[in-house]
Amino acid sequence: MPNPSPVLTALAVATALAAPAGPATAAPESAVPPKTMAELLAASADTDWRRLDPSSTLYLDLDAGRVIIELAPRFAPRHVANIIALAREHYYDGLAITRVQDNFVVQWGDAQRPLKGAARALPAEFTRTVDPAAPFTRLPDPDGYAPVVGFSDGLPAARDAAGATTWLAHCYGTVGVGRDNDAGSGSGAELYVVIGHAPRQLDRNITVVGRVVHGIERLSALPRGGGPMGFLDATATGAPIHSVRLAADLPAAQRLAVEVLRTDTPLFTRLVEARRNRTDDWYKVPAGYIDLCSVPLPARISAPSPAGSD
Repeated sequence: MPNPSPVLTALAVATALAAPAGPATAAPESAVPPKTMAELLAASADTDWRRLDPSSTLYLDLDAGRVIIELAPRFAPRHVANIIALAREHYYDGLAITRVQDNFVVQWGDAQRPLKGAARALPAEFTRTVDPAAPFTRLPDPDGYAPVVGFSDGLPAARDAAGATTWLAHCYGTVGVGRDNDAGSGSGAELYVVIGHAPRQLDRNITVVGRVVHGIERLSALPRGGGPMGFLDATATGAPIHSVRLAADLPAAQRLAVEVLRTDTPLFTRLVEARRNRTDDWYKVPAGYIDLCSVPLPARISAPSPAGSD
């Protein structure tokens, strides 16, 4: 890990004191303190943002409002297709949140509910072969769980040392597929969302299908389950799920125009550096380091929300 506050050695100090003073020169660009995240975002251009693709965007509607999930078809194509099929057959409608484990996950689904056409189980999609066409923005710091980490398609991702295999990481807001001990027992009929500290030990052990980009607070603020591992006991009623819909299947007037910050731009690189070395007046010791799940992935509503949809 880089030293957050380099200290001159005694020899360097002596050399510096003995050197004659020269004319003042402008500080190199690398020495100019980075702007804060708020300043960078305020100065962003429209090209620094991307609109969510309606064909890979899910709307989870609860009493508290709408939760928007961006799916990851490049990383889990079969599971994403199955989840879309489940949404189109209204499988999730009328279900409820079944698990709210503090500092871990929110979960919903019913593995026994009849299906109309979607698959009951699929082969695991824990990792993928790296697509050469896939964008990948590498982070500058090492990671304890993978040789290489960064962002691909706007999602926190990791790669092996050879750069041949990739997978999505379990960060706050990650959406994954519940399964039994059999790696191929999941289908998307049961889903979970990370609402706590990044459980990176789950990486490459569960199929990750996307992340929440808007409304995560509507899940993380739910009352915790009283049973083992945060499951609701028989006397509790979980938050009802009104519907889960693919954005592309709704009229345009019923969609939210959500944009997320691109992760393949110079602005994003500056944002990462601003978070690695905080220059806010409050910070006295810049960390000089940032881990994958601490990199912010901002989203914004780029147009007024339709009445009642948020």
